[in-house]
Amino acid sequence: MLLAKFPLDGRGALYEQLARVLKRAIVEGHFHPGERLPATRSLAETLNLSRNTVLTAYEILRAEQLTICSERSATRVAQISLPPSFTSPPVAAAPQSRYAARLRKLGTNTLGRVREDLRYNLHSDPPFVSDMLRSWSRKLTAAARVAGAHYPDSQGFPPLRSAIADYLARRRGVVCAESDILIVGGTQQAVTIAARAVLDEGDTVAIEDPHYLYLMQGLTAHGARVVSVRTDQNGMVTSELARHKARLICVSPSDQFPSGTVMSLERRVELLDVASRQGSWILEDDYNSEFHFRERPLAALRSLDFSGRVIYVGTFSKTLFPSLRLGFIVCPPGLREDLCKVKRFDDLGSPSVEQAALAAFMRSRQFEKYLRRTVAALQHCRAVFMDSLRRHCAERVAIQETYAGTHLVVWLHTVKYPQLARLIELGISHGLGLYPIHPYYRNPPERPGLMLGYAGLSAEALERAGELLGDCIGKLEGEARREACGRPRSARNQKSC
Repeated sequence: MLLAKFPLDGRGALYEQLARVLKRAIVEGHFHPGERLPATRSLAETLNLSRNTVLTAYEILRAEQLTICSERSATRVAQISLPPSFTSPPVAAAPQSRYAARLRKLGTNTLGRVREDLRYNLHSDPPFVSDMLRSWSRKLTAAARVAGAHYPDSQGFPPLRSAIADYLARRRGVVCAESDILIVGGTQQAVTIAARAVLDEGDTVAIEDPHYLYLMQGLTAHGARVVSVRTDQNGMVTSELARHKARLICVSPSDQFPSGTVMSLERRVELLDVASRQGSWILEDDYNSEFHFRERPLAALRSLDFSGRVIYVGTFSKTLFPSLRLGFIVCPPGLREDLCKVKRFDDLGSPSVEQAALAAFMRSRQFEKYLRRTVAALQHCRAVFMDSLRRHCAERVAIQETYAGTHLVVWLHTVKYPQLARLIELGISHGLGLYPIHPYYRNPPERPGLMLGYAGLSAEALERAGELLGDCIGKLEGEARREACGRPRSARNQKSC
């Protein structure tokens, strides 16, 4: 009867499950203080369990002081008195802080959900090279001895900070000292640290539109007033910043996400001027500049910053792999101590072993060799995919011209927003994963578009994916024509039917 009311839950060993059932029965009063529990042998036979399982469950109850058992006597329920409210069922709690209330209003972020069962999945994944993973495994083994077992330096492993400073000076035009580098757990933690250091609740933050959704949600959860500034082919329209007087301006000038545009030099200069005049801080998210297909990308915005207003953020989630969870901040002189203290009180420092492995990977120049190979492979895949889209989709799509990243933005000429969900369904039925771009906008674009990642598929698979997208658009157009022909029609559409 007891198991009918409280069945075993299937979590953990059988003796743990049985102990939880008996504990709940005691706490809810189904066994009274001083009452004998069933003999272990008879209970084991009744439940078809081994006697050792029941003995171990009883031992757990005795260790938790719920039962007493002396030598050669039965196990009895301990003399405990529990208030009636002790067993009352849990109820949903109201938000216990303003932060929690803001989190609940954000809702669920569904952008990270990716279908893993599709053969031609065009999600914007980072590239992955098995040779790099084998090399990384060897680096981790050696790094475990170097890093040691004590707490890490909260600002970051010094050899890694030194390697990053050297890399930035050579590749991104950012001249900084090792002491300016703060190691963090990726871009998202960098945003949180920057927000805590420079923003109060109610302060205004300007972000690009379109934008990275977790950036907007993280700032909103902090209590910032987030405003969107539109972007065009030259990046953020900086002339619109003056009316917002933002405390923090968040941009990705080297490869705007998700549009892929590069901020022009004129806009960069104007952005730095606005920040200097208004006393604003700029968070530069340089998440993807290494995957650039021009001879040499523009230097980072931080390289033009002579007034110390740019908080430069980089990450290894795209260049290596997201599970690494390592990134960095180049701290402006006026904020260095504040940013480092926020990090220290947040988690005492990022994992030392991974930092030591990454330092060895960068100092040996293996990181840069890996990047060169990866960029060449990405450029080939990108060219194959674009050619396939042009041949199979023709005038029905427009490919936005970009020079960096791991995805293409494709605007749909013949598909309207009400038809977009059906296009994605058709893609899934063909093993094709399609991802819309409009969720990244606060103000959706006039026509629907797709973010089509090409880093996770071979050139052959990308050729086939372009063909399948053309087929799916063709089927959607056929369905629309048949639906139109089924309605009462004018002479004109009767002729087309």
